[in-house]
Amino acid sequence: MTKAELIARVHEKVGDATLTKKLAESIIEATFDTIKESLEGDDARFIYPRFGTFTVKERAARKGRNPQNNAEILIPAYKTVTFKPAPQFKDSLN
Repeated sequence: MTKAELIARVHEKVGDATLTKKLAESIIEATFDTIKESLEGDDARFIYPRFGTFTVKERAARKGRNPQNNAEILIPAYKTVTFKPAPQFKDSLN
């Protein structure tokens, strides 16, 4: 699903004449910005009941190999976002 498809579906589902596609886009943008800010904050997680949990995980620095010349390289530590689906969401997929 693309961003445009998400906006169109939200607009359809609400079905209210006062909710324009432009307003739906603003609401969706604000929602994702808020989730991003939550993950960047001190708590570093976002929980949405019956959907799942987004958390920030730190990956440790490690050694790797360059596949072209087999030289050893250092892969620096970094942060990444993980998602764990809620049991209700996981069950609905099966």
